[in-house]
Amino acid sequence: MPEITWEEPFCAEGANCFRIGTDDDGNAYIAVAGEEDLYLTDSREALRTLIRDIKAGKADHLLQG
Repeated sequence: MPEITWEEPFCAEGANCFRIGTDDDGNAYIAVAGEEDLYLTDSREALRTLIRDIKAGKADHLLQG
């Protein structure tokens, strides 16, 4: 298992908390807080792109319901 440095959890209403982490090899990780052993991983650049796209509203259609 890689050595991941996790940030403090990002929490929405209720208990919807996620954590973002990085390692020394340039990888980024996203996990549900408390379940950090089950993570999604990609490059730091991919994480930057994901965050920029979310901020730009490119995922807003997922929130409609």
